[in-house]
Amino acid sequence: MRHERISIKWKIFCYLLSFIAILLILLWLFQTVYLDVFYKSIKKKELRSAGENLISVINDSDLAEAVETISGNYDICILITNPEGEKLYSAEAAPGCSIHKLHRKAIVEFYQQAVEQGGILELKTKEIESGMSEIKEDIPESRFPAGKDMEPDRFNKMPNMPDNSKNESVVSIQVVTAADETEYVIFLNSVISLVGATVHTLRIQLIYISVILILLSLVIAFIISRRVSRPIIVINDTAKELAKGNFSVEFNGKDYREISELSDTLNHTAKELSKTDVLQKELLANVSHDLRTPLTMITAYSEVMRDLPGENTPENVQVIIDETKRLTVLVNDLLDMSKIQAGVTVLETKEYDLTESIQATTDRYAKLLEPYGYVIEFQYEEHIIVEADEFKIYQVIYNLISNAVNYTGADKKVLIRQSVKSGSVRIEVADSGAGIPESELKNVWERYYKADKNHKRAVMGSGLGLSIVQNILNLHHAEYGVESREGLGSTFWFELKISEEN
Repeated sequence: MRHERISIKWKIFCYLLSFIAILLILLWLFQTVYLDVFYKSIKKKELRSAGENLISVINDSDLAEAVETISGNYDICILITNPEGEKLYSAEAAPGCSIHKLHRKAIVEFYQQAVEQGGILELKTKEIESGMSEIKEDIPESRFPAGKDMEPDRFNKMPNMPDNSKNESVVSIQVVTAADETEYVIFLNSVISLVGATVHTLRIQLIYISVILILLSLVIAFIISRRVSRPIIVINDTAKELAKGNFSVEFNGKDYREISELSDTLNHTAKELSKTDVLQKELLANVSHDLRTPLTMITAYSEVMRDLPGENTPENVQVIIDETKRLTVLVNDLLDMSKIQAGVTVLETKEYDLTESIQATTDRYAKLLEPYGYVIEFQYEEHIIVEADEFKIYQVIYNLISNAVNYTGADKKVLIRQSVKSGSVRIEVADSGAGIPESELKNVWERYYKADKNHKRAVMGSGLGLSIVQNILNLHHAEYGVESREGLGSTFWFELKISEEN
């Protein structure tokens, strides 16, 4: 089925292009559309800062020099008057400044407005222009910084200086009371130059920058998307081969840490799937063999008893019964395994005497195998009470004894030991057989696993016993394991917590 979704390469490509597009949009907005807004905002902040500095030196003896210094530092015009409109101190950073053209009446009106608004007033350019005088007033020369020309022509445009009459102004008026109770009216004016030409220049530059960035982003986005997506695409193609059943594939994504970890995980998965496939085939072959043998025996003996006179003997009937029981054991084991692995098995736990249960199982098994020369011995020091599913733990003991009987040595001896340690009881089932190689110990719990492929399992085995044991013990959250040395036999063990009633 063909997927309609876009590939990861083109998705990364689109993401990178979108990122560049957002950057360009922000650049255009901040450098052109909102440039004037930011410029005015900065000017207003500078004006407030200058006002704070001026208020801090209002009581200085040399206020005229301080006014001149602050004006130069902030590039603003400053005018200080009294409430009656008399101009006391002045510093002009830009020729033709509007606050220096205010007539006395306008100053008094602005003073009153500032007082009504708490001592601070911000004016617009048109409001300042309405209060500008046609005839300049005289300002006492003694109150201005030394070296300033106080003639009326001082307010006219100076030669070779720009005309600021068309520029917008940011004007702040503050009413301040000095330490000697003298009240001052401070006019601060920051001329905002027209930025139209600057915006036009920036717009042309941004056009070139945008074209270059778009071209570069196309190339870079394509290269990055291809490099990032290449190992994922390779892994995806290899995974498709794995899905077809080719378990010999190898994932080689080493470009990035996450890709490398994914490759290792998929390689491990392929290895496990390969093992599972082999085990599945062996399971099918073994189950087919174990089902076919008793069915063949039942069919053969039944036909003999039907067709030949005198063959309807108790011995022949017993053979049919034994083979039927063998089929029952195999089918029951398969059903138990499927239920456990499907997660539908529910534990019915209760407190019971584990020692007594093992003793009963051992006696039953020993009596069954006594004619064949097998010896089953159970060693324990005290009776132990545990909380577990009695029937399923019985299955564990039964299957471990059955496994030991199948693989024990020539002495046909099986030893069961019970020991207590740190609040847990440990049950061990040991045989005297050939043992299991250390490299094969982890595989003994697999279904139909044989350490010796040529070993012929006894009639009573189904090949699923140890796998059922493992699943039951996992349901009980019990510790379990196997210890074995070649030539010295094997010991299977598990541990259960002892009930508090002991």
